[in-house]
Amino acid sequence: MSTRFFTKMAIYIAFFVSFSMTSCSDDKVEAVNPPQITIEQENTTFITKVGKEITIEPTYENVERASFAWKIDHKIVSTNPTFTYKSDEAQDVFITLEVINEAGLAFKEMKITVASLVIPTLSLPVPPDGYKIVFDSELELAPEVEEASEEIGYKWYVNDKEMANTKNYTFSSGTTGIFQLKVVASTEDGDDTIEFPVEVCKPEDLPFKWTFERETFSLSQGRNIRIKIWDIENDFDATYIWQVNGEKKQEGKESRFIFGESTMGSYQVKVTMKNQYMEVSKTLEVNVCEPEGTHQRAVTGGSNKDWNKVYEFLPAPGQFVNEYYTATTMAEAIAYAEERLKTEAYVSLGGWGGYVTVGFDHSVVNDGSYNIQVLGNSFAGSSEPGIVWVMQDENGNGLPDDTWYELKGSEYGKPETIQDYSVTYYKPKAPKMNVQWTDNQGKSGVVDYMSAYHFQDYYYPSWVAEETYTLHGTCLKSRTYDQSGNGTYWVNESFDWGYADNYSPIDRLTDDENAGAAANGNHFKISDAVTFDGKPANLKYIDFVKIQTGVNVKAGWLGENSTEVFGIKDYNLIKK
Repeated sequence: MSTRFFTKMAIYIAFFVSFSMTSCSDDKVEAVNPPQITIEQENTTFITKVGKEITIEPTYENVERASFAWKIDHKIVSTNPTFTYKSDEAQDVFITLEVINEAGLAFKEMKITVASLVIPTLSLPVPPDGYKIVFDSELELAPEVEEASEEIGYKWYVNDKEMANTKNYTFSSGTTGIFQLKVVASTEDGDDTIEFPVEVCKPEDLPFKWTFERETFSLSQGRNIRIKIWDIENDFDATYIWQVNGEKKQEGKESRFIFGESTMGSYQVKVTMKNQYMEVSKTLEVNVCEPEGTHQRAVTGGSNKDWNKVYEFLPAPGQFVNEYYTATTMAEAIAYAEERLKTEAYVSLGGWGGYVTVGFDHSVVNDGSYNIQVLGNSFAGSSEPGIVWVMQDENGNGLPDDTWYELKGSEYGKPETIQDYSVTYYKPKAPKMNVQWTDNQGKSGVVDYMSAYHFQDYYYPSWVAEETYTLHGTCLKSRTYDQSGNGTYWVNESFDWGYADNYSPIDRLTDDENAGAAANGNHFKISDAVTFDGKPANLKYIDFVKIQTGVNVKAGWLGENSTEVFGIKDYNLIKK
């Protein structure tokens, strides 16, 4: 079990003690509110230098009659509201602050890193070839910098001319050309610099970009599939023309196409993007295969209730990624996931969009009831929901390269649930840095490096060689909140039903509260599978399952929500 899960349980115990003290007190004490602690910086790691004092000065509420205790290695080192520390050697020091009054207890966990030198490290999600923008538009630049106690100075340069001395900078130009930008962050010990080009173009000179889920699609005879273009950039009010075997089928602004040819065979689907500046085409192959059931694999006496092969393991960045394992290729990552899942040890899918794909040695039959069990480690107040997808081996090649169908849960179809969501993650510049992300909703953020609990250099998957990677799927509106109001007690509230690693009152099929955060199952019905337009898929069986982290949120010092998977099983064989 990871540090994070033990720490979560400690928080629940502390809250229970606080609640008990309040509820058992007399009327006079009940009028006193529990203390609250606030640390200004979001990251509770403080950095100082050897031989230099650092003072931590939290702000408090409800501490008129409170006691303070700063602890290192469980020993009280100060009873003051503020704490000053100095060390003559480089080291990491873990500190706990406890504040208690008649009504309850509040606490914070912090770390002081004592370094020989304090030199800032910058990170900025710059595309491999630099930025390209249209003239008279604005480019907002907001670098990440490792927190430090030293005062950091910033300077921005354009073509070696100093333009600003703020951390963030907005670049714009009314003329075309290539501009060299540079940002420098400095302390008295040194500095860090990022340099990159920005090409200011006319609209017709900006590169058009698009991506596709795959280049070859398969579907069973009698079904439809949606072919969607992802990650479109710079199409400038384009028209999209879709052709099947040379015959025009659709023309307009729609960047997706519904394919529904009924005759078995291979089809060439050509899509052309046309705007006032350019015309770009892509040809895809779509295979209409035999009817459903042709490639179904019957259950036999030797069939295993557990998954039998991991086909893909691609987590989003997260605090358990690269922890205690090394993988430089997808094959090595798959081997790690298989080794863990064979013993029902957890595999963490990282932040939003991270996933694992498995298959069975037989087809899992839809009997109208629960057919699939996914083991997570949810408990009351700790749900990190994963979306479940299923697939038939429609082309019979034994690979998960056909059509994914989402198993709808309680949040499916709600206005706050985002279908066709995507997030791009950017490889950090240096070890132990946050991972930056942007999404297709115009938002951005970071996956925090949790230095108090995890020590691997990177949360970005080590087997992803590219500087960025993009994940697609469904995003649920988070139910994570800070119940304490001061950042000490975070709750990841559960969803009603239909998600992995979710403390569901319905599909866990048990009243066990799972207070020890042990592996426990959510259960799923193949009959809940829906097509791209939300209609019942009516699948008679499935061959592959994909679990994908379904929320994009972080819970303060607990870090990002990340679905944990301990196992995937054919529940039909269990309930028999």
